[in-house]
Amino acid sequence: MIPFADLKRQYQNLKSEIDECIATSLENTAFIGGSNITRFEKLFSGFIGAEYCIACANGTDSIEILLKAMGIKVGDEVLVPAISWISTSEAVSSVGAKPIFVDIDPDNYTIDVNLIRQKITPLTKAIIPVHLYGQPADMKSIMEIAKEFDLKVLEDCAQAHGAKIKDQMVGTFGDAASFSFYPGKNLGAFGDAGGMVTNNKAIATTARRIANHGQEGKHNHIMEGRNSRLDAIQAAILNVKLTHLSSWITRRNEIGKKYLKEITNSKISIPVISNNEFHAFHLFVIRSDERDKLRAYLKGHGIGTSIHYPKALPFLACYKSLNHTETDFPVAAQYQSKILSIPMFPELREGEIIKVIDTLNGF
Repeated sequence: MIPFADLKRQYQNLKSEIDECIATSLENTAFIGGSNITRFEKLFSGFIGAEYCIACANGTDSIEILLKAMGIKVGDEVLVPAISWISTSEAVSSVGAKPIFVDIDPDNYTIDVNLIRQKITPLTKAIIPVHLYGQPADMKSIMEIAKEFDLKVLEDCAQAHGAKIKDQMVGTFGDAASFSFYPGKNLGAFGDAGGMVTNNKAIATTARRIANHGQEGKHNHIMEGRNSRLDAIQAAILNVKLTHLSSWITRRNEIGKKYLKEITNSKISIPVISNNEFHAFHLFVIRSDERDKLRAYLKGHGIGTSIHYPKALPFLACYKSLNHTETDFPVAAQYQSKILSIPMFPELREGEIIKVIDTLNGF
C-alpha cells in the first residue's frame, strides 16, 4: 500500500534527534515556557521573514487570537474563502463576528479576488485569504483591495509553510498570519501546536498577551485572555524539524513537478501554478468528474487518497441558517464532488511516485 501520508517514515529518519530532544526536555523538566519556546519563535520568525513570532496551542487558536488582536469584534464581518478547513470560519464566529463566504478561483482554489469587492459592506473589517493546499493566494490584489477599503488582512498559512510569491514568503504580506503545526503539516509537531507571525508590534504584543491569560508579566493581568501556550516538548520537536523544512519543501516540489509533468490522463485535471508562485505542496489535489470511481480504482491498486474537503464551508450543517445554495458558490459547489488528494510527502519513494502516475494515467 502506498499511503496518502506516512509520518512514521519521517520519524524513523529523525529518530535519534527527536528522541534526544524529548529526553532532554524531560530531564530538564522543561514543560511550560522556557528556552525551547523562545528558540522556536526566533527560528520560525527568521524562516518566514517576520519580525515577531508568538507560539500558541494550535492553528485554530492562532486565527482567533489574531482576529481579537486586530480588533475584530461582535457584529463585524470577515471575508473567508468558500473552501477551507472549518477553522478559518469558526474562528471568525468565535470572536462574535460573521464569516462572509467568497467563492474560490477555479484555477488555484484560493479566494477569488474578482469577487471580493461585491462582498464588502460597511460591516466588513477583514479578509482571511487561505493559501490552500500550499498554493499562495493573490496577495497583491488582496492587499490593494484591503488598502482601498481599510481592511485588515490575516493570512491563513496552515497549509503553506514555505510557500512564496516571487521571493517573499506567504505570511508576510498581510497584517499578520496564522500557522498550524498539526502533525501532518509541512512542519508538524507530535500533537497540536500553532503560531502567529507579524511585523506589527502592537498586534504581536496583544496576541502574546491574549495567549497567556492577558498577562504582561506574571500575575499582571492587563486584560482577560486565554490559555493557549505551545507545549515546550512540542517546541523542542519543532526546533529539530525546522532544520529540515527547506529540504522537505524542495522534495515536495520535486514530486509535485513530476506529477504535473507526467500525469497526462485527460480525465484528470491537475493544479495550475502561476510562474511567480512557489507552491509548498502540502497537498497535491487533482479533479475528476468520476472522483469516487477514481478513488476506488486507486485504492484497488494499493494507493491511498483523501478528500480536502468533501463539503464546502457554506454548505456545512453548522451554516444552514445562512441559507446558502450551490448557485451562490458555483465553483466550490462543483469542485467539492471532484477534488481528490493523492500521496504527497517528502519520504515518497521514486517507485511509489511512478506507480501513482502510471495508475492515474491508466484510469
